[in-house]
Amino acid sequence: MGTEPRDSQDALISENAHLKGRLKHLEAIIDKMPAMVYTSNNSRKSVNWCNRSLTETFGYSLEEILTLGRQFFKEITHPDDAPILDISQQSFRDRKPIFGGILRVRKRDQEEWFWVVGLGIPFTFDTQGNVEDVICVFLDFTNAIDTSNQISEALREVLRRRNEDVLNKLTAREKDIFILAARGHNNKEIAEELNLSRYTVETHRKNIRLKLKVRNTPELVALAKQIGLQ
Repeated sequence: MGTEPRDSQDALISENAHLKGRLKHLEAIIDKMPAMVYTSNNSRKSVNWCNRSLTETFGYSLEEILTLGRQFFKEITHPDDAPILDISQQSFRDRKPIFGGILRVRKRDQEEWFWVVGLGIPFTFDTQGNVEDVICVFLDFTNAIDTSNQISEALREVLRRRNEDVLNKLTAREKDIFILAARGHNNKEIAEELNLSRYTVETHRKNIRLKLKVRNTPELVALAKQIGLQ
């Protein structure tokens, strides 16, 4: 009976060592995986944690990323793709279970852009069920060169399905206006092209924004690019 406390202590020490070993192993996996993983606050759109792959890929330390806040994404994201960040933020406000997209980013002090595939899912919630933090993954698309034929086919299939999902929400006239607006035509030009009044075009564009849940022309253009309409 005198050995029971010591046996119990030895068991706890052994279990603690085992847990530490598992934690170290998991940390090594997260840091060495060929993907950039991070969590971000959805309301502030700022990173609050990331793995080593992300800091090495973009050339910023975690401390610098935390200090930059939302500005970090503006620094690394191509200006034409920046509206995607706002669209993803709104998607999680609308409690969408997952958001995915492709965008161009670049490393610190570099001029060359490269493509990444991004996926995000809700991670934590407030007491009202609203998304607080999001888990996100970036995968460098330019590294996936061993199966180029399959990548091309997959992209065509994804765009086809996305195209159908988006366009099925619109009337025939709204589709025409959506495509022209995405190509950079203003209301006057669209009205002349389709033989409509500017007021009618403005009304259709308002309905398009409501149906597609975009707030302005840049977001509409970004959505059009996502589904391959430009």
